[in-house]
Amino acid sequence: MTALLNISRRIDALNEFVGRWVAWLVLAAVLVSASNAVVRKVFDTSSNAFLEIQWYLFAASFLLAAGYTMLRQEHVKIDVVLSRFSKPTQIKVEVFGIVVFLFPLVIAVIDLVVPLVIKAMVSGEMSSNAGGLIRWPVYALVPAGFALLGLQGISELIKRVAFLKGLIDDPTQKKGVKTAEEELAEAIRAQAEGARK
Repeated sequence: MTALLNISRRIDALNEFVGRWVAWLVLAAVLVSASNAVVRKVFDTSSNAFLEIQWYLFAASFLLAAGYTMLRQEHVKIDVVLSRFSKPTQIKVEVFGIVVFLFPLVIAVIDLVVPLVIKAMVSGEMSSNAGGLIRWPVYALVPAGFALLGLQGISELIKRVAFLKGLIDDPTQKKGVKTAEEELAEAIRAQAEGARK
């Protein structure tokens, strides 16, 4: 299990690195968008390439940060329902979700999209818009993002099994401040407990 936990730490480090760098793509998209608006207003000209690069940057930030989001425990969960169960039961439900839903989804998406990426690369597919960009780089973001998400799924699975064996602390605990969702779940839980008394 120690070797698996080392693999998990390496996957976490990879997604942490990718997530921190991908965040800068949002700034890049904002700068491209602002520049495009200024050029369009001042010089009365524009290019579809500016619009498409914004979409590419958004796609990259969204897709490549999926694993990072999972690492940070920020994906949508059914905490209001799960919070009624014991922590081991919650972890078992998450293990089930990772194995039965996440992994098949990741495999299916990569399997379906990789041929499209290869086809677009070989054919040199371009956007149909005048001045548009080549398409394969943005297509390639899909399997890359899902691969990072799948890797993080492996890491999360390892951590949850290790927790169930008593080898590590609760891997679902977020480091830092509570999110709005956590505060809402606590308020609902407190209200329900108050109603029982």
